[in-house]
Amino acid sequence: MTLRAVLFDLGGVVFPSPFDAFDAYEHEVGLPAGFVRRVIAHSAEAGAWERLERSEVTFEEFCAQLEDEARAFGGDIDARRLMGVVSRGLGPRPEMVAAIGAIRDAGYAIGALTNNWAPEGEPTDGAPHSLGHVGLFDVIVESAIEGLRKPDPRIYELTCDRLGVAPHEVVFLDDLGINLKPARAMGMTTIKVTDPQVALTELGEVLGLDLLGA
Repeated sequence: MTLRAVLFDLGGVVFPSPFDAFDAYEHEVGLPAGFVRRVIAHSAEAGAWERLERSEVTFEEFCAQLEDEARAFGGDIDARRLMGVVSRGLGPRPEMVAAIGAIRDAGYAIGALTNNWAPEGEPTDGAPHSLGHVGLFDVIVESAIEGLRKPDPRIYELTCDRLGVAPHEVVFLDDLGINLKPARAMGMTTIKVTDPQVALTELGEVLGLDLLGA
């Protein structure tokens, strides 16, 4: 097996997870731990969060719908404040940025595949909205632009096409098992990121690189 590309999720991998921001918001406003995640999971693919990530609703519509979903679930969310907390935690992890540079220097293509949303008040116009870090990646595929989101297999296929590789030539890192499952079924090598240091050790072993010393 020859590997030619490394594909990174953004939130939870290159950047901190939005789940960390959910936890901080819940603590700030006195909601039960895990409440926001339960609301989003309960609504599933038809919910406000998922629809925002596919650009099917405006930011204002998203806020109203998420607040309605929370009330139906027995609690109150200020969606605009919640998203403000999410935005404050979006600085990249330095060890991931260094590892991406080392992987690029070793000759691998670097891609990003992320479920995200267009910034408030901006149209989804085909321009990258991935936190301004376009230079890190050869290809960025964003749910907000494509109208598809992980774990839909079509967005993985699209990413491979844009990278110019077959799935079996890709290593994919994501923090959610549900997003790794279709990638693995397509033939990608997958790494679940819970601890970035552990994930980089595993990725280094797969690629034959020392990524912790990058």
